[in-house]
Amino acid sequence: MITLDKYSPLSVDERNKILNAEVKDEICHIILDMKDFPTNVMNTSLVKALLDIVKQYESDASVKGFIITSAKKEFIAGADLKDMAKMLASAESDGGKEKLVKQSYETLYFLREIEKVTKPKVSILEGATLGGGYEVTLATNCRIAINNPKIQIGFPEIQLGLFPGAGGSTKFPYVVGIQAAIEFILKSSKVSPEEALKKGLIHALANDKEEAIKKAIEYIHATPNAVMPWDDKGYRIPNGALIPKNVPILVGSAGNALKMTHGNMPNVKNFLSVIGQGMQLPMDRAIEVEARFFTDTVTSKVAKSMIRTLFMNTQNATKGKYKPAGLDGSKKEFKKVGVLGAGMMGAGITYATVSAGLDVVLKDVSQENAEKGKDYTRNLLQAKVSKGRMTQEKMDEMLSKITATSSLDDLKGCDLIVEAVFETIKLKADVTKETEAQLDPTAYFASNTSSIPITKLAESSIRPENFIGIHFFSPVDKMMLVEIIPGEKTSKETIAAAVDYVAKIKKIPIIVKDSYSFYVNRLFGVLFQELGKLVDEGVSLILIENLWKKAGMPVGPFALVDELNLSLVQKLSQTAIDLGIVNSEDKEAMKWANLVGKMIEAGRMGKKEGKGFYDYSTSPKKMWTGLKDLFPEKDHGMDYETITKRLFHRAAVETARCLDEGIVNTPDECDLGSVFGMGFLPHTGGTAGYMDFIGLQNFIKECDELAAKYGDGFKMPESFRNKKSVY
Repeated sequence: MITLDKYSPLSVDERNKILNAEVKDEICHIILDMKDFPTNVMNTSLVKALLDIVKQYESDASVKGFIITSAKKEFIAGADLKDMAKMLASAESDGGKEKLVKQSYETLYFLREIEKVTKPKVSILEGATLGGGYEVTLATNCRIAINNPKIQIGFPEIQLGLFPGAGGSTKFPYVVGIQAAIEFILKSSKVSPEEALKKGLIHALANDKEEAIKKAIEYIHATPNAVMPWDDKGYRIPNGALIPKNVPILVGSAGNALKMTHGNMPNVKNFLSVIGQGMQLPMDRAIEVEARFFTDTVTSKVAKSMIRTLFMNTQNATKGKYKPAGLDGSKKEFKKVGVLGAGMMGAGITYATVSAGLDVVLKDVSQENAEKGKDYTRNLLQAKVSKGRMTQEKMDEMLSKITATSSLDDLKGCDLIVEAVFETIKLKADVTKETEAQLDPTAYFASNTSSIPITKLAESSIRPENFIGIHFFSPVDKMMLVEIIPGEKTSKETIAAAVDYVAKIKKIPIIVKDSYSFYVNRLFGVLFQELGKLVDEGVSLILIENLWKKAGMPVGPFALVDELNLSLVQKLSQTAIDLGIVNSEDKEAMKWANLVGKMIEAGRMGKKEGKGFYDYSTSPKKMWTGLKDLFPEKDHGMDYETITKRLFHRAAVETARCLDEGIVNTPDECDLGSVFGMGFLPHTGGTAGYMDFIGLQNFIKECDELAAKYGDGFKMPESFRNKKSVY
């Protein structure tokens, strides 16, 4: 059993920084308002402040119940991961893992003490209620949400390398059922209030706060003695208890999770262990199980790596930390953005921009093409409306912000232009000249080129200091990363403004030096070059595809190329040759291009045509049986580990070179680029994190061994040899 120190309430000053409480008409209204945070976050101090108030009025007969609301936009946005990082650092320096177990259990214990007060407690979810925020509401007897489709309720923890560790894993199955809870949490689900009601996460909806409070008061007066489901001996878990009915479901979930994560995500295994053990114990013992498994999870290098990249660095990027020195506190507001080219990229950029509330002028060579580009946004919004995630009125309002046009005159007044026309220097030069003639001198011009140097494109600009690269990834509505590429004459103010635009449209900006392929596509380039060498040496394409996914990549390399289309991949290879990046006489460097060429000669163009590395005539898709004939297997003498290292070590070495050359300024940005731009092994934190995940000096040693056998592509920069860490 875990024992805690004697409980001592917060001081009045400490509590007032977290919440306000007022008794009115026999109800204690608790208003969450964390003064030292931009949003309410769940941490031990917040839970303790809630407990202090509940305990204060527990024996007061004049108070019939509690209503918890928020003074901020969100109810509780999630757990305080910064506080968690401090706890980790403290535990590592003083007391070790057992101290952290005690700290984790303390929060769970305080929530249990709130639950045990049988006066009815109601949470009113006026905004986002995620992760630890929802776990706080599980300590209340009734949850009422404002019926706003923008509000998200759910558990995002699994995708951060964690699991719900403040009671969610032990209590949520009692609320929705064991199978439903497992599926919901493993998918890191976040749902609207309407969906939350259907799934059983909340008890009622209200149109506004006034109605929600009225319903809360009615509940309190109708339920004078409110007992939690797990404390009610007569309560029955939806669809049955763990034993005997749900044991097969738990076993099956464990098998599926192992298959999906390939053992790379210890948080998944630990979460299922909490379900398996905790559901057989009384709640006071179950929360101790949860605290121990959560501590094991949060102290793993997987969780540390994922929190660093997927939370800390993501927040830093969107808050402008990577702007030029002296401008990290500045902020440029945009109102009207012009998008040139209504193809797939331009249409996607339009959707992302209008979704952030900005006006967009979408221009193409014809009105018909421009309208087709606008239809892309219309179709995505219509899908949201049909699922109840958006109102028809909001959809109409957003569409009214898009002006589809073929006229240059409509671009007047734009603060920013994003050019997304075909990848030819002449065409981009022509549209730059004709567009800039319509703009105010203070307007910015950005190119969405994926490979052409920005300095070269800026030669066509009359204001090269306002010219910059803003490289989106496809599909824009799903891909979070954006590379910002300054040219030689781009001003620091333009760089900072580009960061502000990208953050405004809820994407993740990293700043990359102007060079061929920039950063992410450079990583892809070396990865596929190494892949081409492996195939030439006789390694099976099917084996490579499976090892790639087993390592933790979201999709295999050949499935990815099929999505892109082989003709596009071939054009990119030719561009590299034309610019002198790849020497066509270098047989080693050309092996990937030759592989793609063979596929094209065989008439295998990709998914769009229904045949590429995969056959798409059946469901599910299967890799083409003719691959063995086109690329015969040979006795290559490599084990699976060596093949895997040749792929992912090679990408990490290229990241080290990019840092050494100043292509990317920080390891953090390298991680963001590799994870959000190419899906690189999220459990390692990215390509920079991958080196530290292995141990930098051990990684260098392995690279030296690979370089001796497989070439200079594995040679690490000398500047890394005396470092203990990439960071």
